[in-house]
Amino acid sequence: MFPSFSLKRSFRTHLKTLLHCPQQPPSPLSLPFSPVRTLSTTPSSSSEAQVRKYLGYTALLLFCGAATYYSFPFTENAKHKRAQLFRYAPLPEDLHTVSNWSGTHEVQTRHFHQPENLKQLEELVKESNEKRAKLRPVGSGLSPNGIGLARGGMVNLALMDKVLEVDKGNKRVRVQAGIRVQQLVDEIKDYGLTLQNFASIREQQIGGILQVGAHGTGAKLPPIDEQIVSMKLVTPAKGTIELSKEKDPELFYLARCGLGGLGVVAEVTIQCVERQELVEHTTVSNLTDLKKNHKKILSENKHVKYLYIPYTDTVVVVTCNPVSGWRGPPKFKPKYSKDEAMQDIRELYKESLKKYRAREITPPDSNEPDINEKSEGYRVGWSDEILGFDCGGQQWVSETCFPAGTLSKPSMKDLEYIEDLKKLIETNEIPAPAPIEQRWTARSQSPMSPASSSAKDDIFSWVGIIMYLPTMDARQRKDITEEFFHYRHLTQSQLWDKYSAYEHWAKIEVPKDKEELEALQARLKNRFLVDAYNKARKELDPNGILSNNVIEKLLPLSDPV
Repeated sequence: MFPSFSLKRSFRTHLKTLLHCPQQPPSPLSLPFSPVRTLSTTPSSSSEAQVRKYLGYTALLLFCGAATYYSFPFTENAKHKRAQLFRYAPLPEDLHTVSNWSGTHEVQTRHFHQPENLKQLEELVKESNEKRAKLRPVGSGLSPNGIGLARGGMVNLALMDKVLEVDKGNKRVRVQAGIRVQQLVDEIKDYGLTLQNFASIREQQIGGILQVGAHGTGAKLPPIDEQIVSMKLVTPAKGTIELSKEKDPELFYLARCGLGGLGVVAEVTIQCVERQELVEHTTVSNLTDLKKNHKKILSENKHVKYLYIPYTDTVVVVTCNPVSGWRGPPKFKPKYSKDEAMQDIRELYKESLKKYRAREITPPDSNEPDINEKSEGYRVGWSDEILGFDCGGQQWVSETCFPAGTLSKPSMKDLEYIEDLKKLIETNEIPAPAPIEQRWTARSQSPMSPASSSAKDDIFSWVGIIMYLPTMDARQRKDITEEFFHYRHLTQSQLWDKYSAYEHWAKIEVPKDKEELEALQARLKNRFLVDAYNKARKELDPNGILSNNVIEKLLPLSDPV
């Protein structure tokens, strides 16, 4: 950069000299070449030649720089950089790159802390608060919207992952918040215990799934934060505090789904249940039949989810229930004949052939799947094995939660939402991947939970839409991203207000448009106890070291954006 600056300056000086200084022709006697040639070289032509020469040097320099920039084989740790001039460089050794599971959000930070015990965590929080240095709790970093990421600094409790106490009689366990779900389940199974419900991914840290209001499925089962009976919170202003229904219940309920903004969750006591085997029953149905049986399905099954396939009327219904201890795995008898059981899947298969093959339907040959196989199935396994599923890799996702009546009297708004969503997809020709997943939970008493309600009989439906990111090609990912946000915007504008739907905290994307952001802030304030939450933030974290861009944008401490 300095040589180019010097060249530019010398060029300007020389040009100025050429243009403004009087030119005296040299004496022929002082030249080692013919005077005839000297007479033919005028001052004007000499100046133009010098200008052309230096312009040529400048063009050559720019060309070489551009060629180097676009062809130099950068190291692996520099490839994440955007293609901006003079920005490529290997990452410093102390710079950590942290990306979320979906591959949609990433930050670099020089401050990534992993305390090994409570004392180290307390010292870290105290020191960071004194220095006013960011210390965002990041958990496993699985949230699709990167709610745990912060460039200023992060704390991860992966090394605080111990089971501290097991109360087999009361079915309670006390654990460090950095323990992952699968590790916890594996360690307490010998005590005959397990978690009441599970979210989709087993690699989540307990502290993380608690703070964002994660959930499983089952209209009789609340979100995961309701399983927490007490917790230990390390706060910047008040140090370590213990919370429970008996000790400061108002702050306890607020902090259970605290979004990592009230303190670092260090320990939690979880209400567990007896370890049990479940029988999973999967069937193929349609919306017409579901409307007739929906209330019965929700009330008679412990775990329920519907999987919709866009542009079809097909619905995959998955129910899970405990296997009877004395009868063993049940012996099932088909409710339908073979032809009846296969009717829906046959129609789906034929419809797919018409749509994607553009040729007449012919009987399947030896290379095609046999459509005369069973359209229902059963699987028996432990609850932690049955209730989880593969989310399908990197993806954009939006999940909304909205009221669906009560268990005894469902409002049927959940199925109406799906009907409207499918019409939206078809009308706008959205390339919506399958499945569109619908689950249910009971209410939560945590005021910041999307399923928060004061009525204990209320149930809530959760609907997730996705778009997969199967490629690492930047242009293709950009196109998919734009299509997803168009899809999401349509659901937001046409469905959210109509059904009082609010996004999962780990899946809210912060709007870039100022007016959209202001509207979202007002909407969140209308649904949640934002004033109470922000009051607690000011008391427990007055310097804002635990917050990040997501929290500060969605829940600002002052009204202006």
